[in-house]
Amino acid sequence: MIHVRSTPGTHAGPRGREAFAEFQYPTPPLAIYPAETIEAHRAFITRRRAARPSEEYRTPTEEEWDAFLRHFEKRKVSIGTCGRAFSSPCVHEHACVRCSLLRPDPAQRGRLEEIRDNFVARIAEAEREGWLGEVEGLRVSLAGAEDKLAQMDRRATGGTAIDLGMPRIAAARSTQAGGTASLTQSLDDQ
Repeated sequence: MIHVRSTPGTHAGPRGREAFAEFQYPTPPLAIYPAETIEAHRAFITRRRAARPSEEYRTPTEEEWDAFLRHFEKRKVSIGTCGRAFSSPCVHEHACVRCSLLRPDPAQRGRLEEIRDNFVARIAEAEREGWLGEVEGLRVSLAGAEDKLAQMDRRATGGTAIDLGMPRIAAARSTQAGGTASLTQSLDDQ
């Protein structure tokens, strides 16, 4: 087993901070994995990279880069921003209010409220006319609109920071026992 215990900004293994900066971690994580797991994962990544066509590692052409940038321009929709991955199709056929990937824009709250009110009116009309299939679809869209409004409310209220205090961490020590390696380090050593 490999046990890695590290505090923010401290040395965390043979490569130190740069190992975590590579993955853009704000702080090195606490991780406990069997050594075989780490070795198997590294072997998997090596095999996968070797199996991928080398052209995937080339510099993109101007046309490819422009298409990539255009994708992000198209993410802006009337009530927010679509979080869909590059070059992936829209599974909701542009019914954005239903989509969990839509991040609603608080400036468009009035527009979204109008959309919600329109869904309510259309549901009433569909029920009155006996269009039961239409009612079901409109209710799904209405639930999506209400969810987006709730998301806006949650983001507007933000959150309250809770002071958890500073943890007390034992002095640095390194041990080797029973087939496991352990590394701990104190905040005082910084």
